[in-house]
Amino acid sequence: MNKGLKIGDDIPEVTLKDQEGHLIDLTAFKGKHSLVVYFYPKDDTPGCTLEACSFRDRYDEFEEAGAKVIGISGDSVGSHSRFASRHGLNFMLLSDINRVAEKEFGVPRNLLGLLPGRVTYVFNKEGKLVSTFSSAVKATRHIKESLKALSTCQ
Repeated sequence: MNKGLKIGDDIPEVTLKDQEGHLIDLTAFKGKHSLVVYFYPKDDTPGCTLEACSFRDRYDEFEEAGAKVIGISGDSVGSHSRFASRHGLNFMLLSDINRVAEKEFGVPRNLLGLLPGRVTYVFNKEGKLVSTFSSAVKATRHIKESLKALSTCQ
């Protein structure tokens, strides 16, 4: 298992299904967009809903910074589809049922290893990691930290 990405590392080669069932290769964004990849524990839980809706509400700022936002959790494609529809999410959610991305990124687990962590990774347009932020309880701070990191990518 990966011990965790370090600043300057390349985005891991991971392909997962989005909320519409399409396969998304994270490395396909290299050379095209900066990328904010955030891992969250579970669809439709209070903190995760607050975080997702905060990314949604400030998505224009991410687009202005040339970035795409992608949320990843272990929920199914169907769960992501309902979650995105229910909250009008305007970005991709990827299903990591087998924890492939979680392991490749080295996302730490919380609560004696039972729950996935809440960690955000920011990659520049070249696919290099420029920032990480981890906080299980400060869900909306992930948005602020991501935008701050993106400002250094321009």
